[in-house]
Amino acid sequence: MKEYLDCISVENMRESDRLTIENYVSGRTLMYRAALGVYKAADWHGNIVIAVGGGNNGGDGYALARILKRRNYGCRIVKLSDKLTEDSGYYAKEAQSLGVPFESYQPGAFESAEIVVDCLLGTGFQGSLREPWLSAVNEINASKAQVISVDINSGMNGDTGEAQTAVCSDLTVTIGYVKRGLVSENAARYMKKLIVADIGIVLAKQEYTICPASEYNQSHGGTVIPAPSYLLLEPVDVHEAELPEGGSVI
Repeated sequence: MKEYLDCISVENMRESDRLTIENYVSGRTLMYRAALGVYKAADWHGNIVIAVGGGNNGGDGYALARILKRRNYGCRIVKLSDKLTEDSGYYAKEAQSLGVPFESYQPGAFESAEIVVDCLLGTGFQGSLREPWLSAVNEINASKAQVISVDINSGMNGDTGEAQTAVCSDLTVTIGYVKRGLVSENAARYMKKLIVADIGIVLAKQEYTICPASEYNQSHGGTVIPAPSYLLLEPVDVHEAELPEGGSVI
């Protein structure tokens, strides 16, 4: 079991992602790995709704829908944005071609869901939520569904864990590395369980280290952080997974 984890800032994550894509692994493969990590981390069942925004966080949701559909799980996409990156557009098209239903967000979109996957906003978000994002997050929090947040709970600041309003998750699967805000006191009230999906991102620089709480000592200094009770120290390892050809999932 890997007992020590790297913990990094949002800017370091952005730079690490860039360096990895430029030198080692395509963004499309990393997006597939992210979705595969989420798939492996959770227990899937029932009526699954994937709430997506624009950008790569939404792309993870489209890639997850592709994996779920190929595994014969029923799911649908609820969109809060039509913006697509090149990679997220690829997976959106793939999911749609497999028959995954797409709909634009309307009030009541999550009422019948047994699982809601939060792919609305990524780690770069700051400030307060605006409509329709605010209404969607409030609806997710009011639903009876199990909630899975991808990378970060939407509405949360990735560096500080602060939020005026954020998704409250049963499980958060953060991608690549733990972001500093996810293990802050601010973040603790928004998540019940946090796990890392190791997708093979090469770290640009080391910043913080998370150690088991039982081993933490004040003498470690400010760069060592005791693991909060909700953090699982064993990552989901998908760092060697390759984007499958011919439609197979694993």
